[in-house]
Amino acid sequence: MALSFSKQAAQEMQNYLEQRGHGVGIRLVVQTSECDGMTYRIEFVDEPEEFDLVYESHGAKIFIDPKSLVYVDGTEIGYSIEGNESGFSINNPNVKEHCSCGESFYV
Repeated sequence: MALSFSKQAAQEMQNYLEQRGHGVGIRLVVQTSECDGMTYRIEFVDEPEEFDLVYESHGAKIFIDPKSLVYVDGTEIGYSIEGNESGFSINNPNVKEHCSCGESFYV
């Protein structure tokens, strides 16, 4: 099982941590959504939690709890820039379909 960053996403995440002035990586959380599927949440990690699994990619760290990992094994966190918009993206090979609202997914 593994998680990874694209090179650009790892650089952007490191830039965010430097701007914050602290932190060791990001946490990828999978939770149930209001639309009946699952959804992602990304948050900064200042200190690892007891049961965290940690993956390092291009010098940046992704933290995840074992229950969430089951849904995202093999996922790459990317970073995209389109016009004036930019942000992290999640390329999860386990997704079978997305909710009509585009916010949740099913595996």
